[in-house]
Amino acid sequence: MASPVKQFEISEIIRFGVIGDSPVALTNSGLHMILIVAFITGGLMLATRGTLLVPNRWQSLAETIYEFVANMLREMTGKEGMRFFPFVFSLFLFVLVANLVGMIPGAFTVTSHIIITFALAILVIGTVIVYGFFKHGFHFLGLFVPSGVPVWLAPFITVIEIISFFSRPISLSLRLFANMLAGHIALKVFAGFIVSLLSVGGIGYALFPLPFLMTFALIAFEIFIAGLQAYVFTVLTCIYLNDALHPGH
Repeated sequence: MASPVKQFEISEIIRFGVIGDSPVALTNSGLHMILIVAFITGGLMLATRGTLLVPNRWQSLAETIYEFVANMLREMTGKEGMRFFPFVFSLFLFVLVANLVGMIPGAFTVTSHIIITFALAILVIGTVIVYGFFKHGFHFLGLFVPSGVPVWLAPFITVIEIISFFSRPISLSLRLFANMLAGHIALKVFAGFIVSLLSVGGIGYALFPLPFLMTFALIAFEIFIAGLQAYVFTVLTCIYLNDALHPGH
């Protein structure tokens, strides 16, 4: 049985050259991200082409996702936050589709790599910092000094707020990465049990239904987790963007 972590190995597909000692190549991870973006773009274009007064199933799905993300963003940030809608909508769809694509046998789960989730988290925090300073100037630093705190306590609270703020990309990326990694490893292990028991024969045939049923249960659970993690990532993004819009406590 192959190692449960073998499914996360990044491999080259096409090498374009070398910069120093580092190869420049299209990998399985990069190819899947390109296909995910192409699928999302093509699906939305197809769903919104020739918009109907009575929507078909694909248009209904696109409108439902649109309203779901829009309502979430408005609830978290107010109407002013809708300027970030394209950004938040794109993040939600990318994470959701990437998570679900990873459930297809033989596909690569790009969100199971910390470098991908960390890059998305840095993009979110970078947007918060850039927009916060752009709109509020140095008043954005008020985010780290809560109002109403006694003067003698302010330095300690400020240090805690700064550490908390800059730990956000770490927690945001680790949460998504760890959930996808652990779930796929568990699936691989239980699927391996099925193969091992069938190869034993005899009592193995009697016992294999247990990991077989557990594998199906894990698949259903992982599909749920795929959607849940996309939702959590988007909710936290909206909360962080609210700090850029309203840095005062």
